Amino acid sequence: MLPTTSCIAFDGPQRIGQGALADVARAAKQRLDAGAAGPLLVFDERDSRPIEIDFRGSVDDVLARLAPATPAEPANRGPGRPKLGVVPREVTLLPRHWDWLGQQPGGASAVLRRLVEQSIRQGGAKERARQAIESVDRFMRVMAGDEPGYEEASRAFYRGDRERFGALIAAWPADVSAHLQQLAAIAWDERADAG
Repeated sequence: MLPTTSCIAFDGPQRIGQGALADVARAAKQRLDAGAAGPLLVFDERDSRPIEIDFRGSVDDVLARLAPATPAEPANRGPGRPKLGVVPREVTLLPRHWDWLGQQPGGASAVLRRLVEQSIRQGGAKERARQAIESVDRFMRVMAGDEPGYEEASRAFYRGDRERFGALIAAWPADVSAHLQQLAAIAWDERADAG
């Protein structure tokens, strides 16, 4: 089973594919075989991190390398609940923390899970906003770092000046500008939701 990561690929400033990783990898490989001008870059659409793809061999070879390796089933299972997705890891705390955890109902693991879930709920909007802002910054730096007005566009983005940002990136390559507009709109909406 191939990963279903949603991604976007560019041959230089031109968008050549968007969607599931397998579909984008196929389009990128075909473009590469046809003599892509380059650089050929693939980004995760969620966070704009680059996705490394080994394009050696045929399209089938490329797709086969995308499939995640299935881990071997351990012969001797240890404690925990692996069928539920529970992953045992070490937690280092001070003795007073262990004492407090030991007095809580459900035990240390249950308390830690509740604390983590509570933190996720309370900080979720701010975390999503931070990640969306980083996504814009990461994509803009890689794809438009040499474009005229880059620094001013970056400042306009961080100020939330949508009009100025749009005006500054309008002269950039159309596919890069369009994707940046989408990413920026998401980031601004997330920032507004985070308050």
